[in-house]
Amino acid sequence: MSKYETDLGRNPANYEPLSPIGFLERAAGIFPAKPAIVDGERIVTYGQMWRRCRQAGDALRQAGIGKDDTVSVLSFNGIAALEMHYAASMAGGVLNAINYRLDARTIAFILEHAESKIFLVDAELMPVARAALAGLKHQPILIEIDASQAGHKASGEWVTYEDFIARGDPEAPWVKPADEWQAITLNYTSGTTANPKGVAYHHRGAYLGALGQVVNTGFGPSSVYLWTLPMFHCNGWCFTWAVTAACGTHVIQRVVNAAEIFERIERLGVTHLCGAPTVLAMLAFSAGADQRRLAQPVKVLIGGAAPTSTIIGTMEKMGFTIIHGYGLTETYGPATVCEIQEEWKDLPLAERAERMARQGVPFIASAGVRVIDPQTGAELPADGVSMGEIATRGNTVMKGYLKSPEATKEAFAGGWFRTGDLGVMHPDGYVEVKDRSKDIIISGGENISSLEIEEILARHPAVREVAVVAKPDSHWGETPCAFVTLREGAAPAPSAEDLMTWCKGQMAGFKRPRHVVFGDLPKTSTGKVQKYVLRQRAREE
Repeated sequence: MSKYETDLGRNPANYEPLSPIGFLERAAGIFPAKPAIVDGERIVTYGQMWRRCRQAGDALRQAGIGKDDTVSVLSFNGIAALEMHYAASMAGGVLNAINYRLDARTIAFILEHAESKIFLVDAELMPVARAALAGLKHQPILIEIDASQAGHKASGEWVTYEDFIARGDPEAPWVKPADEWQAITLNYTSGTTANPKGVAYHHRGAYLGALGQVVNTGFGPSSVYLWTLPMFHCNGWCFTWAVTAACGTHVIQRVVNAAEIFERIERLGVTHLCGAPTVLAMLAFSAGADQRRLAQPVKVLIGGAAPTSTIIGTMEKMGFTIIHGYGLTETYGPATVCEIQEEWKDLPLAERAERMARQGVPFIASAGVRVIDPQTGAELPADGVSMGEIATRGNTVMKGYLKSPEATKEAFAGGWFRTGDLGVMHPDGYVEVKDRSKDIIISGGENISSLEIEEILARHPAVREVAVVAKPDSHWGETPCAFVTLREGAAPAPSAEDLMTWCKGQMAGFKRPRHVVFGDLPKTSTGKVQKYVLRQRAREE
């Protein structure tokens, strides 16, 4: 036995299982009178939040929640949704924040699959919740979250959230995880053709993911975070805990609206926000964006498709700093971040945007990212050309898929989490996503990246958004089909032929889209374009 193991074991003085719940206790001890949450005119201090969460945790215990029992929440961003990120664990339970834009059938599946014992529902969402509960064999205890501030008063048929947590004792001891590997939350992937999969997070991953976000965004006690990202989405990319870890202030944004976002930024001194590419597009293309200048810089962490040079330029002029990240539900949000190199700042916008469009280097809490051969698992050369599957591993990778051992085993094949995304590794160690494996277009035996075509089309001054999918072709097998949303008021509006001509000279001939369709793009609740819907449309065009 090593000399460093003899009589040098773990004990309460030198070991504590990692859990983000302790961040709230610390914040309340240091800044009890500081605003922790701002929701409209209502302010909850850290001292109050700590007391309320302990009350809620005890109320959940009294209602029968114990170790690994599921507490489901169907709610817009709000105080209750945020507090449950602490209270559910304080009772020993597992939080299941549900996508509030799902249909009743899918919500019912999630409640059954998760074996939910408590179901908290925003008053505005009660109709879909009722429909979901109607077919359940085992009915969870229903708690209604009053939304009077948004014009949706609680019905009075069920106990309200405030009355429910008032039953709890704020002095009652709260449950700390005995093992940091214990589940903390359960998030469901957005199923398209099949039921969604339940992604289980552990306390260790949530703790490290939150601290990683503190480092990644430069959070501190003076930080003011605007909740433009849904809290149900990977638990808000761990910002539900990260803001508290930094003793910053959570500002609630119930519904994403450009005018409200700018108003809160100016009035409350917002320093950070997050969102899907659609949020950036909404801000960049909002009325008066070209003349708007923020009173202080605001950092924006974006996930998903890379921002175009047009959006980057407009946002930077306003005073936003863009941080581009990449990840999945299975990686607690970010698996990589595009770290900005100092010398990039002096590059022309187009060149800088090209570098910023890459998905980047491993997130600080990640143990590594590589590009592998999908069949053999062998690592591919970092030459910016060899395309394979992006894989990652580390403490911010899920425990696995709940009740799906085969899917879990497949996802972790070879000791790495397989993302299903195709990409290349550049010589400088920056990974770049080229496509989802199912989105790659194979035309005449040649692989075509839909993202490459989208980037070039998005540079057109009249284009707001674009998505490219494969369209069946009797001769080539598949050809690129571009679905385009034009900027409001774009004049003159380009024709399909104009956009095809725009691509000429900017990409190889076989890559150019043969079809262009104008209109709004179908999206998920998290802002991702639903390419499976577009593929169906392309087949019908």
